[in-house]
Amino acid sequence: MEYKRSQRGRIGEGYKLVGLGGTLAAAIIVFMLGGFALDRWLGLTPLFTLVGTAVGATLGFVNVYWKVQAEIDREKKSAEKKSSN
Repeated sequence: MEYKRSQRGRIGEGYKLVGLGGTLAAAIIVFMLGGFALDRWLGLTPLFTLVGTAVGATLGFVNVYWKVQAEIDREKKSAEKKSSN
């Protein structure tokens, strides 16, 4: 099956979104597991697991936000370049 150029671009954008979702999920999981390990080591069962999950979610969201804003800026510059030509 052959795709038109515009369809290929849409597929690439879809992969970017999947990557952003994976980045968010990975940040949450890594920090949650780190908090869980600290809890097991210090004997403070839910404390650091919850803190790690909150920190991971916050940092993951901020990372995704920055990447989306950079993509929006890139799209705007591209549109301005096309309109000026």
